Amino acid sequence: MLMSTTTALDGKPISRYIGIVTGEAIIGANVFRDMFAAVRDIVGGRSATYERALAEAREVALGEMQKRAEALGANAVVGVDLDYEVLGQNNGMLMVSCSGTAVIC
Repeated sequence: MLMSTTTALDGKPISRYIGIVTGEAIIGANVFRDMFAAVRDIVGGRSATYERALAEAREVALGEMQKRAEALGANAVVGVDLDYEVLGQNNGMLMVSCSGTAVIC
């Protein structure tokens, strides 16, 4: 399935707009990740553990949105928007949400 942040797909005219589709993923950050991330904050550098968790959450959210679009009969999603938030007590959860318009090209 094609997914794009643009409102059109080059060379593929949209024949039908089906509707808005969404996907969400919430992943908890455990104590060990937090400890290693705190060390990284002090000494500098990137936190590969958090980067992997963020990538995993993004893929889950996009996959969920794709499944919802397919269930509606779409073959593409345009206007995809990704949002990232931290939630929960002490900001211990990472949320990735996405939305877009399911279309048929």
